[in-house]
Amino acid sequence: MYEPLHFRVEDVPALQAFIGRRTLGLLILSREGVLTADPMPFVLDTEEGAFGRLRAHVARANPLWRTADGAEALVVFQGPDHYVSPGWYPSKAETGRVVPTWNYVMAQARGRLTVRDDRDWIAAQARALTDARERGVSPAWSVDDAPSAFMESQMAAVVGIEIMICDLRGKFKLSQNRSAADREGVAAGLAASGGAAEMLAFMTPQEGSGA
Repeated sequence: MYEPLHFRVEDVPALQAFIGRRTLGLLILSREGVLTADPMPFVLDTEEGAFGRLRAHVARANPLWRTADGAEALVVFQGPDHYVSPGWYPSKAETGRVVPTWNYVMAQARGRLTVRDDRDWIAAQARALTDARERGVSPAWSVDDAPSAFMESQMAAVVGIEIMICDLRGKFKLSQNRSAADREGVAAGLAASGGAAEMLAFMTPQEGSGA
């Protein structure tokens, strides 16, 4: 990933928190000479290793797990993104030297993939994922709400995967390379365009951080 200094994020806890919120990652592998990309929700255990360990599960019918054990994996977590119009920059009226761009937020995690075909491991991962996503839902659903025989059949139909992260990178492209006036113009443009609240939330804590 191309990482200009303006947009690079090296704050590991901030990146971990971002992954915890986004959850759905794109798992990219090279398997038998072919690149594959599979979206799946992950649980991030921040207590393991320098960057944490990612855990997920895939359908047993998915051939991924049969050839991916030990493979180098890249997982991409995508945040909000939005087109940025040159008309939002006050500097357009001053110099005219502006072009369109795109703002976005993402994190990328790399590591070796390990297949975990273990019922207890899968049950713990599924429960952790469910509990994390049901937090704040009313009424919240629990794994224990389903009949045990049904859940056993569901667990038998999936295989676990985990990735110990060896490299964690973030890129929050939020107009940090523009002047303060232009950044305010982008914020106003996003607010007026609608549907950009999450992008604005990312821009606010980035003020002056250079991240």
